[in-house]
Amino acid sequence: MLSPKRTKYRKAFKGRLRGQAKGGYELNFGSYGLKATTSERVTARQIEASRRAITRRMRRVGKLWIRVFPDLPVSSKPAEVRQGKGKGSPDYWAVRVAPGRILFELDGVPRDIAEDAFRLAAAKLPVKTRFIERIGAQ
Repeated sequence: MLSPKRTKYRKAFKGRLRGQAKGGYELNFGSYGLKATTSERVTARQIEASRRAITRRMRRVGKLWIRVFPDLPVSSKPAEVRQGKGKGSPDYWAVRVAPGRILFELDGVPRDIAEDAFRLAAAKLPVKTRFIERIGAQ
């Protein structure tokens, strides 16, 4: 699973997801893309599950780009622990996804396979998504 090799700080603030994506909203690598239309935190496990679904549907033909990286440490306290005594330890890694952000890009596969692969991947993600394609793609 994806996670940073090292970070400046061990724990992060929760933060809020407001507004549109300020970058990563255009296709840069592939002919097809999966674009988020809502905002949510996407975990490293969800990204990995989506990646597996896409590569399985593509049958390892073509190229896949993952355009998001989970660099936000999400902490949690153990179950049935009383309040206080500080913040919990880092539990998993996530990325804040804003509307308009491209999550995955694909190239080298027919349109119907790309659409089907992204449909399977979207089922694994907590954000609503839409399929986009480069103008004049295949």
